[in-house]
Amino acid sequence: MRLIFRKLLLILFFFTSFQAARAQFQGVRWTSDGNAYLTVTPEAVLQTDVVSGKAIPLISRVQLTPTGASKPLTVAQLAFSRDSSQVLIFTNTARVWRYNTRGDYYLLDRNSNRLRQVGKVQPGQSLLYAKLSPDGTKVAYVSKNNLFVEDVATGQTTPLTTDGTRKRINGTFDWAYEEEFGCRDGFRWSPDSKQIAYWQVDASTIRDYLMLNTTDSVYSRVIPVEYPKVGESPSPVRIGVVTATGGPTRWLPIPGDPRQHYLVRMEWFPYSNELIIQQLTRKQNQSILFVAQPDNGSVTPIHRETSDTWIDTKESWNRGNPAGWEWLDGGKSYIWVSEKDGWRHLYRISRDGKKELLLTPGSYDIANLNYIDERNQYIYFMASPTNPTQRYLYRAKMDGKGKPERISPANEPGTHAYDIAPGGRYAQHTFNSHQTPMVTNWIRLSDNQVVRASPSSASSPQSPRNVEFFKVQTADGISLDGWMRKPENFDSTKKYPVVFYVYGEPATTTTSDVFSAGSNAQFDGDMAKAGYCYVALDNRGTPALKGAAWRKAIYRQIGRINVRDQAMGAKKLFEQHAYLDTSRVAVWGWSGGGATTLHLLFQYPDIYKTGIAVAAVGNQLFYDNIYQERYMGLPQENREDFVAGSPITYAKNLRGNLLYIHGTGDDNVHYSNAEVLINELIKHNKYFQVMPYPNRTHSISEGEGTSRHLRSLYTRYLLEHCPPGPH
Repeated sequence: MRLIFRKLLLILFFFTSFQAARAQFQGVRWTSDGNAYLTVTPEAVLQTDVVSGKAIPLISRVQLTPTGASKPLTVAQLAFSRDSSQVLIFTNTARVWRYNTRGDYYLLDRNSNRLRQVGKVQPGQSLLYAKLSPDGTKVAYVSKNNLFVEDVATGQTTPLTTDGTRKRINGTFDWAYEEEFGCRDGFRWSPDSKQIAYWQVDASTIRDYLMLNTTDSVYSRVIPVEYPKVGESPSPVRIGVVTATGGPTRWLPIPGDPRQHYLVRMEWFPYSNELIIQQLTRKQNQSILFVAQPDNGSVTPIHRETSDTWIDTKESWNRGNPAGWEWLDGGKSYIWVSEKDGWRHLYRISRDGKKELLLTPGSYDIANLNYIDERNQYIYFMASPTNPTQRYLYRAKMDGKGKPERISPANEPGTHAYDIAPGGRYAQHTFNSHQTPMVTNWIRLSDNQVVRASPSSASSPQSPRNVEFFKVQTADGISLDGWMRKPENFDSTKKYPVVFYVYGEPATTTTSDVFSAGSNAQFDGDMAKAGYCYVALDNRGTPALKGAAWRKAIYRQIGRINVRDQAMGAKKLFEQHAYLDTSRVAVWGWSGGGATTLHLLFQYPDIYKTGIAVAAVGNQLFYDNIYQERYMGLPQENREDFVAGSPITYAKNLRGNLLYIHGTGDDNVHYSNAEVLINELIKHNKYFQVMPYPNRTHSISEGEGTSRHLRSLYTRYLLEHCPPGPH
């Protein structure tokens, strides 16, 4: 459906620019030399040595306490100027759609210990993405969809834009860009601190979806969200450059109709006043990179890529964060990720796009790019060539020669993750599997040797869990990965009910080899103790490391190919395991998994007897254009695929038990999906249960007692309609 210093007075800064937009993956706050990291406590900010674990105060409680306040600021994020004299602190945060990216900012002068609020002239809790300029003399931020710059020394504020409204958005993005491209922070300081490049989104032609708040007052209140539905042209987006002292914006003349293209990435070159910009066509099957020179207005294409299906953007291989550019040789070349040879690989491309080198040849996918070690000419990435449910760290030489070298220990099968320090000497390493709880250590990267174990790593091991990973081949010849958690005191001569957990769409997988495999947070209790077999399968079209053909097989086939794979996988399991009771089969999922649940219940009523669908897309034509058109095409050209892929088309086939759950304040999968599906079921005299959660969003987590109520509802329905225990 992404810093610290050796001694207190040394230069200190984030190795990545400070962006609240990176809420998707916070990561470790490393020192610039990579030998220590920062941690935030309620009382102070500490600097901890990686090897010794010795922590020293970096910023005290007194320094974090505003004048006249009784308690210190709650630090959500912080960033330092290059000379370490200024610290920018993000606090008092509030959610914008999914993430807490709005709030207040304070600037701490470490020489004078003066703490003052940035953007005090703006409404409280209204600032987004405040960033120090590279030279540390200014702070830029967004408030009420306008860009501002504040002088660090004087506090003087300069508006850079004045035309911002709810639907003319400067320096940040609309709902669709944020949700589907991961784009949140919409401006970039130039390397010389003299200019700012920013996105402007014109959502004036996008119709509002009107949510209705009926509980917070005696009169209902309309909440409009600019939301481009499938088939609607995208919001026009453009990129402009403005001087940090104010003045007119110079808009870049990027070719192509802005209502039929997306601008998904933009960064400055490291040592010049030039920009690199990635543009996607509306179908997202063609990518063009442009080099723009704001001084003379030239925009030159340097790289093109096309696909018969779609092209993934950086957020898909960078833990949800599309920001930044992987420069080499001071901007003379860069790293590019592509699936053009059938696998997701890393390429080294020259600045002009004329020279290209494949760095990771072979029949395997990279999952994430972790670190570039230019000094030693290595590139580090996550992959798992032989088991797509697992993840390991590899490194490859940057000349494209030789086989990749596995860094993760050979005796630890499962899922590894690494946060690598600047300089590449140390890393934070986490490991878990379906049998091993999460373990976190600080390691020496070169040989993955532990230099210091985290306290949690010393906890006693848990008893083995009755979770098995397997592969099953369907009648169509498709090999699916899966896991099954069997009941406690399992007896293969008896029959047990089976509950399938599904997602099934391109946004995520369900069969990762992690310790949570086999767990169900929605079940109030332990499914194994209750007496259920709990199963997950990953169908074609899920983002598994099984090649582009696997991932792209679902193009124009959502609701069909993925649903058939799930059903055929279930049938094969029933053939193989007589202990699975085919009279007690349930399925459940959330969001895309909710839609898959509906499809399985409607299209294969002979297999699935009970379904619990949460926040499901009932009609693909009701979802946003960026996601649905990426995977399904344009309804103006192939509307029949959208119809054939929508659960509402098959609602008349319902025979089993259905519990449908949806938040009426869901800005992602709108509540109208529930109501049109309900109408269709009523039309065909089908009986079912519905639970609307008033004003709750897609997560259905807001409000006192909500999560507990949802768990209780889910559990009672499952116990009643798919009774547990052996027969």
